[in-house]
Amino acid sequence: MRAYLAGPEVFLPNAREILDRKIAMARSYGFTPVSPGDLVVPETETRRQRGLAISAINEKLMTSADLIIANLTPFRGIAADIGTAFELGFMCARGCPAFAFSNCLDNHFERVSRLYGGEVLLGEDGRHRGPDGMALENFDMADNLMLDGGITARGGVIVTRQVAPEQLFLDLTAFEECLSFAAEQLLKQTASAQ
Repeated sequence: MRAYLAGPEVFLPNAREILDRKIAMARSYGFTPVSPGDLVVPETETRRQRGLAISAINEKLMTSADLIIANLTPFRGIAADIGTAFELGFMCARGCPAFAFSNCLDNHFERVSRLYGGEVLLGEDGRHRGPDGMALENFDMADNLMLDGGITARGGVIVTRQVAPEQLFLDLTAFEECLSFAAEQLLKQTASAQ
C-alpha cells in the first residue's frame, strides 16, 4: 500500500535526512512511501506560480496514495501544520485510511488555554471561553475535532508522545508506533476481506 507521509518535516534544515529516515521506516513496515519532499518542482516565473505548482504536485502524490500518516505535532503555534491538516482532510475525503502521530502530549484544549495565559472561564452556556469571548474546543483531543474525528472514523489512531522541545520534529518514535499500528490494522482488514 502507498502511504502518504504528511508533515512539516519538509521545513527542517535537515529535511532530506529526516524524510529519508521516515521513508526507510515506512518501507520496513511494508508500505511504499509517498513523500512530499520527493517532488520535483518545475521552474516558474513567479513565487506564486511555484507555490501553485507544489500544491498541484502534492495533490497528485496524494491521489496516488492509499493511506495517510500525518505528523500533527503543533507547528508554529498551538495546532498542526495547516498544510498537513489540508492533506489529512484531502485523504479522508477520498475515503483513505488515516493515521497520525504527535510529539506533544498536551491536548488541543490545554494548548489553547496556554495561549490565553490560562484565562479560560466556563461560560453561562457551559462552554469554555477565552477573554475574547471565543469558545474553546474541550473534547480531550490531540488537535481540532475534525482531525481527530476524521482519523477515528477511518479506523486510525493518533499516537502521542512527549519529547524534548529540540526533538519535536526529529524524534521518530511516535511515527514508528503509528507505522506499526497502521501495518497491523491494514493487514487485519486485508485478511478479513479475503
